[in-house]
Amino acid sequence: MKGKNNAAGRWVPDEINGKPVIPYQGVGKYIPDYNKFAPRVASCANYPNDGNKIVPSLREALERAGLRDGMTLSTHHHFRDGDKIANILFDTVADMGVKDTIWFPSASFSCHKPIINHLESGVVHHIEGSMNGPLGEYCTYGKMKGQGVLRSHGGRYRAIQDGQVHIDIAVIAAPTSDPFGNANGLYGKSACGSIMFALADSQYADKVIVVTDNLVPFPCIPWQIQGNYVDSVVVMDDIGDPSKIVSGTTEITKSPARLLIAEYVARFIREAGIMKDGFSFHAGAGGTALAFVIYLKEMMKEAGVKAGWVRGGSTKYLVELLEEGLTPAILDGQTFDLDGVRSMRDNPKHVWTSPFTSYSYHGKGHFASLVDAVVLGATEVDINFNANVVSHSDGRLLHGIGGWQDCLFSKCTILAIPAFRDRLPVIVDKVTTLCGPGKLIDVIATERGIAINPRRQDLIEAVKNSSLPIRTIEEIKEEVDKICGGSPTPPNVDKDKVVAAIQWVDGTIIDVVHKKI
Repeated sequence: MKGKNNAAGRWVPDEINGKPVIPYQGVGKYIPDYNKFAPRVASCANYPNDGNKIVPSLREALERAGLRDGMTLSTHHHFRDGDKIANILFDTVADMGVKDTIWFPSASFSCHKPIINHLESGVVHHIEGSMNGPLGEYCTYGKMKGQGVLRSHGGRYRAIQDGQVHIDIAVIAAPTSDPFGNANGLYGKSACGSIMFALADSQYADKVIVVTDNLVPFPCIPWQIQGNYVDSVVVMDDIGDPSKIVSGTTEITKSPARLLIAEYVARFIREAGIMKDGFSFHAGAGGTALAFVIYLKEMMKEAGVKAGWVRGGSTKYLVELLEEGLTPAILDGQTFDLDGVRSMRDNPKHVWTSPFTSYSYHGKGHFASLVDAVVLGATEVDINFNANVVSHSDGRLLHGIGGWQDCLFSKCTILAIPAFRDRLPVIVDKVTTLCGPGKLIDVIATERGIAINPRRQDLIEAVKNSSLPIRTIEEIKEEVDKICGGSPTPPNVDKDKVVAAIQWVDGTIIDVVHKKI
């Protein structure tokens, strides 16, 4: 397989799934010089004058959309592990005898394990989207016909708008819809909050199908998806279980060590002078990242400090900040628990946002770069502050990128991680898979100390007289290596077989995953 080293020193192939790729060139180095993709023009002459787009079944909607072999089908992930539509979609595609489709989800979860059967049978050729759990494992061992492509949430929107991915048919699970196709995720038995990760799908796909279990009369207000983009509406009994949007990655940690990390993070934000009136922050979906909000809230109250705004994925912890007057607004990409769903529905200061406004790198700026501090997790970090969020040190691809890469553009990016997991060091010499360059990662917070990137002398100076356990990353690594018996052994992989590619936010390839042997 032909390829070359990119600017991060990682080998990448010349092609992925038969398409030429652009190697990663460095942060801010690749500037596009082309127009946005333009979707086909539709005509009102092809749609009912009474605005009723309801069709009897998903199969008929797919038939009307012209489903055929090799098409790209997209779904969204706002139900997380409670999603039911993706499995129903590909069961229907299989019944129709269609082969070699490409699944383009905004993310997948363990509930999507049945799609492995469709990968085995040839109904699905490959997945271009996050592959959590069993699907990632399946990909790791080279079982997919094609190669997986992992993008961030902003990178997914960018790929659609840039024409890098052309969606033939978008299937949007909508907790509430009217017959015209106006839809939202705020009401109904399946209310999940926002469904804005499907915005690009609705805007750019050739055909758009809304599937709902709560049909309301026109107009559905408010609408997050506009009916003007929608071709068909399908009514089903059950599209998803919103209780399962709370998953293992969106529950607060109970580990004493990780609670200590959360406390360190909150103290760092305070001691570094970031916590002041009008500041903004974003907590990621990990248990430690969620826990730090609890500590930060108490510190804000003690100091009489109020945020200017906060970013979600929202949880009850962010909602409490809003309801107690500690922030005037939540700008939210998705909701991670039912308190977040309630707040988004009932509080006009809890605003849903799309990946375009929040994260898309090929826009005229994005909200992520305005955030004063973001707290995220990682599976590995190396001594140069490079980080991995998709694979483990054994080479297995088990996680998606989500908004992680996009959030690195915050003014202060903090990775809250345990120093080791299952007796394996998390701080390593070289990350197994490079997802984020060390240039953008400012602080590593562990239970054994806090390491600040030498690039950030301003942060080092700000906390030099604090009581925080500030150490070099090399010192923390040396201590952990003694406990664990050294760094993990590099995984045994087939260097001639690439099973997945990791895109950077600008569409270049920052690294690849090789077949695990």
